[in-house]
Amino acid sequence: MKIAFQGELGSNSHTAVLQFYGETSVETVPCRTFEEAFSAIPNGLADAAVIPIDNSSNGRVADVHHLLPKSGLHIIGEHFLPIEFQLMGLKGGRAEDARQVLSHVHAHGQCRGVIRKYGYESVTVHDTAGAAKIVAERGDPSQVALAPKLAAELYGLDIFEASVSDSDDNTTRFVVLAPDPYEVTGREAQVVTSLVFKTRSVPAALYKALTGFATNGVNITKLESYIADASFAVAQFYADIDGAASDPDVALALQDLNYFSENVLILGSYPASSFRKGV
Repeated sequence: MKIAFQGELGSNSHTAVLQFYGETSVETVPCRTFEEAFSAIPNGLADAAVIPIDNSSNGRVADVHHLLPKSGLHIIGEHFLPIEFQLMGLKGGRAEDARQVLSHVHAHGQCRGVIRKYGYESVTVHDTAGAAKIVAERGDPSQVALAPKLAAELYGLDIFEASVSDSDDNTTRFVVLAPDPYEVTGREAQVVTSLVFKTRSVPAALYKALTGFATNGVNITKLESYIADASFAVAQFYADIDGAASDPDVALALQDLNYFSENVLILGSYPASSFRKGV
């Protein structure tokens, strides 16, 4: 299988692909942007994609929440990756000698402590591993990178400080996307259903839309709102719930949700990761 991801070889997304599918069973397809990673599947360049959707320290990945509902792709799995950023630079260099730190915007947000410690100027690039690659290619000792350990190995950099994330439990959740939905068999230990919806513009619409989940005993594990267009009139919601869309209780809850919403899009029902408690 060919699996697309956003970023350079050595990125956290690359690691997530290798952990989910196994290092020897897939061919990786690195993509510069999320748009390229999404389009790689319908364009025949990849069979699936592994995409970060939210992080425990830095919140949701906004681009993905906007791209996913329009992609026509289905979530068929999930993977949780503990994130450890390393401060790295040219061999023989020192962290104290650098003035700029290169990385993805989310990495800067997750490593504020080490940036303050050295007084670095943060320079945002397209990807964490890409930052390591740039530092290696430029050969400028005034620049360092925040990137995964794998990137240091691939691009021949020294790790000046290890595990520099602000939070010890920094974790990113990835979703696995494919052109066809996962077929729930009933043998899964736990199933998660992901969906997006817009409520009708009436008083208490969200309360009414979610009542069906309470009355039918369906647990909502994630609910997040975001503005979907420039009108700012109606929010779009992303939700994760326990159970498959085909389960009787879930189906009844979704009926109520449809009644009080402008549209409901099921992104997928798929096996829950063993990272989740109780799986």
